[in-house]
Amino acid sequence: MKTLVYTLIFLTFGAVEAMAQTDTSPSDDTPRDDPSFLAPVIVDGDELFLVRGSSALPAKERAERIQDRITEAAETLTSDTFDITIRGGEFGEDILVNGKMVSVTTVADAEFEQMEIDVLAGLQAQAIEAAILKYRENRSQSARIDSALSAVAWSVGFLIVSFLFFTRRRKVSNFVEKLARKRTAQVEAATKSILQRKALTSLINFFVMIFLWACYLILFYYYLSFVLLAFAETRPVAELLLKYVSEPLLGVVRAIIAYLPNLIMLGIIALIARYLIQGIGIFFDNLEQGVFEIADFEKHWIGPTFFLTKILIIVIALVFAYPYIPGSDSRAFQGLTILAGVMVSLGSNTVVSNMMAGLFVIYRRSTNVGDRIQVGDKIGDVVEIKLMETVIKSIKNEMISIPNAQLLNSEVVNFSRKVDGRGILVHTTVGIGYEEPPKKIKAMLIEAAHRTQGLKKNPAPFVLWTQLADYAINYEVNAFTSRGSSLPKIRSDLHENIVDVFNENGTQIMTPSYISDPEVPKIPEAPWDGKLAHSSTDDA
Repeated sequence: MKTLVYTLIFLTFGAVEAMAQTDTSPSDDTPRDDPSFLAPVIVDGDELFLVRGSSALPAKERAERIQDRITEAAETLTSDTFDITIRGGEFGEDILVNGKMVSVTTVADAEFEQMEIDVLAGLQAQAIEAAILKYRENRSQSARIDSALSAVAWSVGFLIVSFLFFTRRRKVSNFVEKLARKRTAQVEAATKSILQRKALTSLINFFVMIFLWACYLILFYYYLSFVLLAFAETRPVAELLLKYVSEPLLGVVRAIIAYLPNLIMLGIIALIARYLIQGIGIFFDNLEQGVFEIADFEKHWIGPTFFLTKILIIVIALVFAYPYIPGSDSRAFQGLTILAGVMVSLGSNTVVSNMMAGLFVIYRRSTNVGDRIQVGDKIGDVVEIKLMETVIKSIKNEMISIPNAQLLNSEVVNFSRKVDGRGILVHTTVGIGYEEPPKKIKAMLIEAAHRTQGLKKNPAPFVLWTQLADYAINYEVNAFTSRGSSLPKIRSDLHENIVDVFNENGTQIMTPSYISDPEVPKIPEAPWDGKLAHSSTDDA
């Protein structure tokens, strides 16, 4: 009865396997990783051979059945000796262990491997025999003792590493902190305390601790994998763990090795760009120190020109380096580059306009460092001309930052720039009633200009009639000065001297408001005698 049952099972399995192989015509270009048509037979982590499958019986399911039979045969054997035989069957070559079938080598398998069916069956039988022997050997008493010793050795090693990690990491942290403090002192001095040493040291120490913990966790991961790898029962789990970590790491190593020629080219481009920048820096240093001169090239252009040249070299180097950057040919990298370009172009309109305006301000020679200028209602001395902004110090000792775009689009009055040898024309206006002799007023205004320190006597001051107003004549006194940086003080002194001279001579400066018409017309009572009050005093 048992013989009949085994025969029916064998015929059923053989028929299904044969139909699976005959339903699907073998093809040499069948994908080796497609579980529907090809799957490996794996026992204890070792791949024995590949089997074919079909839609009726997928290759993966067929391989699992063969694996289960081999494992069952290895576990049920009572001794290390067994008989493995090959017998021709209805659907191929049957492989039996102690008379019990474990696998069938079909014609489709032979055609796929491009071998004779009996040769392939013999090779598969040898692989099955070796797998059974190894399976039993890995589970023998001596193998388990070796596995236990190996696990203990790995555990002791990891305990030592853990002890060193938890007891020494504080010392490592202190050493890194001390070293970072020493190294970051120069950074703090260079950045003028913008990057403080304490914050920078804490940041470096934090990243070092993150690195140490990452190394410890990686060691723990491999320790766990090696302990599981020591025992035959847990070896598949260990191989799975190693596969998820080791394969990506090996992939990174392989990718680095594959990109070595590109990395070498990137290094060459970086070195060329670096030495070009250093050479141009030496050129501009010599130009600044006066070793040689370039006609019509001003000294305040040296810094911005060197900066622009450096940026140009870096941009050209990036263009040459782009094809050698890892992943530069991928769609993701190209899409990221396009996105970054769009974001920069949308968000930097003001920045770019200020930068371009800064170049015009630097190179058009309208304003230099040290000049006293007026932009709108702001008056001050130019302290620094940057690429984005110009910094001026006002006459009230205020630091004012003016965007270069505003500086370029506004009227700029430069009080320090000499147009000719006469200097800047200082002027102010006073309103005097019609009853005063105009020649007297002119003489008084010129006298006030002569009293004002900083105003030139040659060219001589002069007076203009700017308006015949409703209640006064508006006189404008003009005088030249070469001290443009002291203009507010000079104008203030001129106003003070005008009031003093007019008070000395009993002449009223009209207030800017109209009250009523006087009873007596405001006309000169008598011609002016040609003498001012101070002149009469001096004569006496």
